Formats: sequence, C-alpha cells, structure tokens
Amino acid sequence: MPHWNSRGLRGSAFEHLLNMTNEKYMEHKLAAVQKISTPITPMKFEPETHLITKAYFEKKSTVDYIGVAKGVPVCFDAKETSLKYLPLQNIHPHQMEFMASFREQKGLAFLLVNFTDKSECFLLPFEQLEKYWTAARSGGRKSIPYEAFDRRYIVVGRGGYMVHYLEAVNVYLQNDNSN
Repeated sequence: MPHWNSRGLRGSAFEHLLNMTNEKYMEHKLAAVQKISTPITPMKFEPETHLITKAYFEKKSTVDYIGVAKGVPVCFDAKETSLKYLPLQNIHPHQMEFMASFREQKGLAFLLVNFTDKSECFLLPFEQLEKYWTAARSGGRKSIPYEAFDRRYIVVGRGGYMVHYLEAVNVYLQNDNSN
C-alpha cells in the first residue's frame, strides 16, 4: 500500500478495499471499473528505496474511478470522513463539472462516502450532491450531514466483495429519472 506524507493519500485504505472489490467484479464479469491516477511529476527520488519523496501534480484529476457496470457507464469518487458529516470542501469544482458532464452523457455519477467512526459507507447520487453543492455556493450549509444519507444507498461488504457498491448502484438505477 502506498505511503507518502501527503493529503492526497487520505482514504487510501478505503481505496485499497475498493480496488480489491473492483478486481473481483472484473473476475466475475460484473463490472470493469478502474482507478484513475492523478498524473504527477517526480522532483526528488530515492534510488535505494525506489520511493518518490517529492513531487507535484501535473494537472487536476477528474474522479477516482471510471468504468462500466452491466453496460452502464459509471464514474465516482471515494471520500472518507471521521466526522458526522461530509465537508463539501473535500469535493473540488473540477470534479463536480466532470460528474455533471458524465450525467449529461447518461452515465451514473456518484460518491462513495465512508464514515469511519460509524463503520458505514453510502453511495451518494450526483443529484443529491449537486443540491448540497449549489446550496453551499449560495451561502448554505458547507457539509452534508450523516442523517441526509439515504439508507437505501448503504454499501456493505457481502459475498467476498469488500465494498459491494453494485447493489447500491442498482438502487440508483431504479430511482434514476434521467434515462
């Protein structure tokens, strides 16, 4: 597992579980979803350990994951919080723009939000995220409270899948009025 003294690796344990889940989805032909790496330019490299110790980001990334599940394009970002809410400052304008464009193309866009203190994970549909985002930009609440997360979109580990989010994706598809 990577370990670099950077804010960019917060949630890497959660992402590791998602990566394991995605590998298993691929093996069972349920989905083909891949982690999208943020391009970096190394500035300092330790040849003995093969570790990059200093780097800068070349450009803004889009979301953490992109792929297709049962013929449906999906994109999502993985967020983790130890608070009783998800701070909207953890979501960047370029991510919102990308997810909005993805939705316009009839794909599903969402966040997977892991509440570490509650040991609960939820799928947050883009449409709900967008409402909070827009309200925050107009002076409203700057976070999404735990209580606002819909229990229908809870994500649990099941059947050997560490973060079995496809069940919540199915619920999202059933409630999606844009297609």
